[in-house]
Amino acid sequence: MKQLNVFLIHAHSDRGTVHKLYTRLVKDGIHAWLDIENLLPGQNWQREIRKTILKSDIVIVCLSNGFNEKQGYRHEELKLALEREKLIGDDDIFIIPVRLEKCDMPESLRHLHRVDLFKAGGYKKLIHALRNR
Repeated sequence: MKQLNVFLIHAHSDRGTVHKLYTRLVKDGIHAWLDIENLLPGQNWQREIRKTILKSDIVIVCLSNGFNEKQGYRHEELKLALEREKLIGDDDIFIIPVRLEKCDMPESLRHLHRVDLFKAGGYKKLIHALRNR
């Protein structure tokens, strides 16, 4: 079975929590991509992120109160992921909204079922969705 390439979109204020999620995914055999782990010094970070999102099998959007607050490159990443989602078959999972805490869903993701990592069994549901992809 081909290993899934998973991209993690997140707010910088959630970096610690998202890094724990990244570590757990990698430990569970998921090929996850996180900027602080995968970007090399000197790389054009915007180009690398864009290229990686377009190559990814799944994009996990890590949602929190901080995600929606102010502008940041994560909103560009989300826009790109939503554009890519339009090109994929209707039955395929491409974007998985993951709430790190109780927070509002961005309007652009409300058509998708989310998983709450802060609730019991949340991580198990996420892994199940990734493995069934």
